Amino acid sequence: MPQRATKIVATLGPASSDPALLEQMIRAGVNVVRLNFSHGTAQDHIDRATLVREAAQRAGQEVGIMADLQGPKIRVGKFAQGKVQLEPGQPFVLDASRTEPGDIQGVGLDYKELPRDVKAGDTLLLNDGLIVLTIDKVVGPAVYTTVKLGGELSNNKGINKQGGGLTAPALTAKDMDDIRTAMGLQADYVAVSFPKNATDMELARQLCNMAGAATGHKPFLIAKIERAEAIPELANILKVSDGIMVARGDLAVEVGNATVPGLQKHMIKMARDMDKVVITATQMMESMIFNPVPTRAEVSDVANAVLDGTDAVMLSAETAAGKYPLQTVVEMANICREAEKTDYDPLEDDFVGARFTRIDQAIAMGALFTAHHLGAKAIVALTESGSTALWMSRHSVRMPIYAVTSSLSAQRKMTLYRNVRPLLMDTSADRDTALADAEAHLKARGIVQSGDVYAITVGEPMGQPGGTNTLKICTAA
Repeated sequence: MPQRATKIVATLGPASSDPALLEQMIRAGVNVVRLNFSHGTAQDHIDRATLVREAAQRAGQEVGIMADLQGPKIRVGKFAQGKVQLEPGQPFVLDASRTEPGDIQGVGLDYKELPRDVKAGDTLLLNDGLIVLTIDKVVGPAVYTTVKLGGELSNNKGINKQGGGLTAPALTAKDMDDIRTAMGLQADYVAVSFPKNATDMELARQLCNMAGAATGHKPFLIAKIERAEAIPELANILKVSDGIMVARGDLAVEVGNATVPGLQKHMIKMARDMDKVVITATQMMESMIFNPVPTRAEVSDVANAVLDGTDAVMLSAETAAGKYPLQTVVEMANICREAEKTDYDPLEDDFVGARFTRIDQAIAMGALFTAHHLGAKAIVALTESGSTALWMSRHSVRMPIYAVTSSLSAQRKMTLYRNVRPLLMDTSADRDTALADAEAHLKARGIVQSGDVYAITVGEPMGQPGGTNTLKICTAA
């Protein structure tokens, strides 16, 4: 089967927690498994992480684990009957002080700060925008609204304010506990929900480093871009994060559906330009929760994210709770492979006006350029931290990039990098031995054969992060 550059993130849930099924999903193309901390207990996540590691070992393929924090619960409370049917034009009260279950007149709030964040004339969107309320007035803890777009409203549905502006902090007390759990199970990535600015991400970084200090574990951080306020702060958020998630659900509710495709392209390009990873998420294969094949629109959506240059495409309920988790992964992998056959932009365009201030970055770019023009079979990066492979993966080349590392943590993090295949190998030997071992590694896996040309980058002395200073063009023996 042809290699695939774009990675697949799949959410683990009741539909995908069978060990044999999870192993099949990994074999079919899952590169990173997402643990959704909005559901389940700490022990559930610990057990599922063990399940993932064991399934990956059986499949003979390392996968990353992403802990996705819940973030603030900006939701309505519960209803006496579980739900109500709202009609356009009717009044409806959101009351932060209400303790009894809701009814057709109104409901309580999980998010007690809502009355402070809104004013008359604002628009609230509930349940991912399916219900629209216009605010008439705010009196103390009560927000008086008129239903503009009605429908069924059930327990604990989410609230967004059109245009953004809710002040809820990105990290709650629950998130802080969950970070400790995530560090205990050695999550490779931590996704932070609803960050508004760089400060939110810096706080998450401090909390992760403190929680992982005992073992020295430091995860990569992904900022989920789902608030309107995050868009003008995107460059600053990217600077202090390791990547972003284009979280199109909540973002679309706040900025409008029609704005999201353009924002997606802008965010993916900015992330790649800043040498960060990017995941495109939300409703990518939504219909496959219930149907065995995707819609044509979903096929186009996934393909367009690939053509935009995303590192990964993500599945949520499709694999967590859907009827066809394995088929969904197979379909998504096929779409990615087909989209990647489309002509790339010329590599030379990426180098016009480029300036490199670091030796290791210049070597990485030199490897790409040389291998591309020689028609090499592969590019190999002997890398301790994975930085060389990351820089290479920001550019589109038709040959695979093999990142050979002695660090299991680095290998797992690189599972998210576009077009990078991370391999674990002891690289502590002297340079010539390491290069010979790397070639043997590649030949044993059928990656190169005798006579194949490949490019390899390495650092001297060996084993120092950021020390890549040598490019060698080799012909396999």
